[in-house]
Amino acid sequence: MTARAPQTAPDWSIQEIARLAGTTSRTLRHYDAIGLLVPSRVGHNGYRHYNGSALVRLQRILLLRDLGVGLPAVAEILARDGEASPAVQARALRTHLDALRAEQQRLARQIASVEHTITTMEGGGRLMADEMFDGFDHTQHEAEVTERWGADAYRTGDAWWRGLSPQDKAAYQERTRQLAEDWTAAAQTGVEPGSDEAQALAQRHVEWLSSIPGTPGHGAAPVREYVVGLGEMYVADERFAANYGGVEGATFVRDALAVYADRNL
Repeated sequence: MTARAPQTAPDWSIQEIARLAGTTSRTLRHYDAIGLLVPSRVGHNGYRHYNGSALVRLQRILLLRDLGVGLPAVAEILARDGEASPAVQARALRTHLDALRAEQQRLARQIASVEHTITTMEGGGRLMADEMFDGFDHTQHEAEVTERWGADAYRTGDAWWRGLSPQDKAAYQERTRQLAEDWTAAAQTGVEPGSDEAQALAQRHVEWLSSIPGTPGHGAAPVREYVVGLGEMYVADERFAANYGGVEGATFVRDALAVYADRNL
């Protein structure tokens, strides 16, 4: 079936869209200021209004933000579509929909696994590893990695991970854990992002990133935009921020990586 332009009312005010989308007028004005979401018209009173096409674009922006994509990367993704037809936009949204459904299924499996563990523990039963970890799969990030860096990046990284021995996987996870712990400790001591201590951590972080096949700059110096974009993602996505003690710690990591990128990449 051929996708058609949505049939909608003429437009909606910025206040209406902010309320319906669960965001703020300030955020929408910021999106306008950086050219990410330009209103379809501005009234004589200066109020912004948005038509159906703008709403479709906002929906994609919010979906990408929920995936932890930083604003510069969101702009890049949307720019690739340009003035896309409704059919192209519908295909892009279908990709988001598939990712959301996959995440819904994964969460349902995790919920069932945890419920089973609780029931087993309360009943004095025997815990079974294959039942406890259903839904806890690193491939949950496939849609996110593919959206940001392409299918080849995901396939390469996935093949690398699956090819590691149990010992190598444990060593990599320990390296990741230790790096996050050191970042958190540094953030809590209040050191400056541009300090020698913070920059030494940033260098370790960049070396850790470049060790992962499929990432931009693997085996060499990572791409500057990649490093800066990841820093933004750590702050924007609470899942990543939690690795560094929350948003405050993630902000420190982001700022230190930005300084490192400016100086070295």
